[in-house]
Amino acid sequence: MNFIIPGLRNSGPDHWQSIWEKRYPEQFKRIEQDNWQKPDCSTWIQRIEEVLRHARPEEAILVGHSVGCAAIVHWFRQYGRPIKGALLVAPSDVDRPDYPSYITGFAPIPLEPLPFKSIVVASTNDHVVRLKRARYFAECWGSEPVELKGAGHIEPKSGYGEWPEGLELLKRLS
Repeated sequence: MNFIIPGLRNSGPDHWQSIWEKRYPEQFKRIEQDNWQKPDCSTWIQRIEEVLRHARPEEAILVGHSVGCAAIVHWFRQYGRPIKGALLVAPSDVDRPDYPSYITGFAPIPLEPLPFKSIVVASTNDHVVRLKRARYFAECWGSEPVELKGAGHIEPKSGYGEWPEGLELLKRLS
């Protein structure tokens, strides 16, 4: 099973995460949070753990976007539960001095290697994370780096709705 972990404000109906979940409901399940407007790290990772505790984590692939990526690495640091893999798309740089203060508890971002397959997808012009920083995350986590030219934050307003290339990346983790 692939578990969708959106970022701030959840992923709207035109977001690739929502499209995948709607199109392939037997393959994708969203991990819902109580507060999408003010993400809190401890609350978010506790919810991830609650869901995975009732799943087969060794068969799970976590599909994160933005601050959802930070939630994934914090969840692993806290719980250490082995999973099959993680697709980390447009990871937020929660350590930036100008990072929104209403997103709490995610800094500092864990930089230890992840003991499962992972792919970090980053854009050359993402306003949430500089490409150099995303490359650093991938290197620290032991993730395969994938760079997209001019893809913004890899979301609908940047032209990423359906995103079939993302599904192809996900297959590399299977």
